[in-house]
Amino acid sequence: MSEFLNVPEIFGSDVFNEAVMKQTLRPEIFMSWKQCIENGTPLQLDVANEIAEAMKLWAIEKGATHYTHWFQPLTGITAEKHDSFITPTDDGRVIMEFTGKSLVCGEPDASSFPSGGLRATFEARGYTAWDPTAFAFVKDGSLYIPTCFFSYTGAALDKKTPLLRSINEVSREALRILRLFGDNETKRVQTCVGAEQEYFLLPKDMYAKREDLRLTGRTLFGATPPKGQELDDHYFGTIRTRVSNFMQDLDEQLWRLGILSKTKHNETAPCQHEIAPVYTDANSACDANQIIMMVMKKCAAKHNLVCLLHEKPFAGVNGSGKHNNWSLATDTGLNLFSPGKTPRQNARFLVFLAAFIKGVDEYQDFLRCTVASAGNDHRLGANEAPPAIISIFLGDELTAVVDSIINGTNYTDPEKSIMRIGVDVLPAIPKDTTDRNRTSPLAFTGNKFEFRMLGSSQSIAGPNIALNTIMAEELGKFADELEQADNFEAALQKLVCKALTDHQRIIFNGNGYSQEWKDEANRRGLSNYPSTAECLPTYVDDKQIQLVTKRGIYSESEFRARYEVHLDAYRKIVNIEARTCIDMVQHQILPAAIRYSKALAETILSKKHLGFSCDAETRIAARLSEATDALYRNCRKLENDLTKIPEGKEVIARYFHDVIVSDMQAIRTEADILESLTDKNLWPYPTYSDLLFY
Repeated sequence: MSEFLNVPEIFGSDVFNEAVMKQTLRPEIFMSWKQCIENGTPLQLDVANEIAEAMKLWAIEKGATHYTHWFQPLTGITAEKHDSFITPTDDGRVIMEFTGKSLVCGEPDASSFPSGGLRATFEARGYTAWDPTAFAFVKDGSLYIPTCFFSYTGAALDKKTPLLRSINEVSREALRILRLFGDNETKRVQTCVGAEQEYFLLPKDMYAKREDLRLTGRTLFGATPPKGQELDDHYFGTIRTRVSNFMQDLDEQLWRLGILSKTKHNETAPCQHEIAPVYTDANSACDANQIIMMVMKKCAAKHNLVCLLHEKPFAGVNGSGKHNNWSLATDTGLNLFSPGKTPRQNARFLVFLAAFIKGVDEYQDFLRCTVASAGNDHRLGANEAPPAIISIFLGDELTAVVDSIINGTNYTDPEKSIMRIGVDVLPAIPKDTTDRNRTSPLAFTGNKFEFRMLGSSQSIAGPNIALNTIMAEELGKFADELEQADNFEAALQKLVCKALTDHQRIIFNGNGYSQEWKDEANRRGLSNYPSTAECLPTYVDDKQIQLVTKRGIYSESEFRARYEVHLDAYRKIVNIEARTCIDMVQHQILPAAIRYSKALAETILSKKHLGFSCDAETRIAARLSEATDALYRNCRKLENDLTKIPEGKEVIARYFHDVIVSDMQAIRTEADILESLTDKNLWPYPTYSDLLFY
């Protein structure tokens, strides 16, 4: 990082943003682009050609020699194919050329990306289409152009396309509600998102010595160290110099890319940290989060560190997630989840709140599935993340307001009587009326909802697609009813009261970690799917399929394809972990334990020959022998169980969860015992103490 950094000057300096476009494009070309993003009008080829030329010249000045259509396939990460600007001339020289056609459309090979059956293996052709609402940027000598990705038949093969569809759909339905409140100024309602990102940093040399970290992203073995996070001394603690240098470098790179990196701090677990951006529109936020993850990994390597994004790299200490802050705002600057200070504003807020509560209750399984993964299975409900049960935290005051509406009783404010929404004065609801609830999957935090269940490695697109789609559905139903009402205010009162009454079961302000809540949630009829294998089949319930197809977010084949991809990813990840587990046991752990057993046996014989006591050595050797035999047996069982995988995708997922994951845990138990007994000099890889307290 530069010694003297002028942040306002460098911010967005590597982004072909609106300010740059206004400077480099003719006014009529610039206005054509503006109309494209504001009204959805298509760009003419001559307009695209001029934008491409300006973009090329700007990128070359920034040192770019290549361009890439940057897209987000169903792998959950990003993909890029780089083409140079060079074009040969007749005299054997080259010119730097970039056309509107090259900007707008590309043709990467799609054969090796997961598609869930949307295309056959021999159908290699895929297409990328420029997303003109997302700004291009320069990084590592290439011009990155954010794009959508789809098949030869037009089926969406990415995460951006359905996200854009959901953003448009929730805007359309929200506008219908706003019009009923007399708002004729708002032209668009924007989904606003900010994703806090947790991660671990480890020394590169130690990481390289751990096969499990290199192949799976998490430690499959590791005895509990003498010290973990018990003292809470790492949380918000002084950032060590090596990490601080990384964070400064990361901030500068992100700022140059126009990413609003705002907050950085140490998280709860040793070696765990967090970065949080200012929240922005959902499309930009999703792109930004992918860039953040990409840049973090590259930046860490520069500092001889490795950035771990797995949800649970270490057992016994906190894992990592994303806190997805979600809200709706008008293009005139109004946050629709801000309670407001007037009766009319409060009434509008309560309509959107009621729609959210109703939608989350009705589609809780859908939301649960969007955060399901093999990695997140280790984290959810582990006293560091919300439980697998979906619920909404509103806080005491807002809950009291909801209760008074449901029961038709007086609100606690002594100056107010029974509330008639939009008629009598509903008291202003302050932004921060209660403590935050870290155990809640969906917590209201003043003017937005914080969806806390996301895994640290996943794309935020899926959860936000679900939130947008659910909200669009409920707002649409509300608008259908209110638009037909003879008395708007009476209908509004009845609608909000009914929605809150029918769906109050989803509201819970208590301790989500407690057994009492699990029992209570069961009594309320809420879903509880602790694992990916259990919850994923609900993803393709008729209810979910009807929702997304009705709203035009996915076709049925596109939606089912994502289900197939999620199931397949779960199976493959657990299979890789199982085979890595076997490999480490056979080639590292057992040889180390056997070498130490041999050394002990030789010591015992020598001491007996001299007539000395060898009770300690004998007891340790016995425990080593017992654990070694058990480890070998458990490893053989896992090997054998991997040959018995049944048929049927859902059956396979349950088999991997119920049998293979259980086998791996049994192996780990014995291996960790051996680690605690074996001479550290003989142990084949860095321990938790080495990794967490380097």
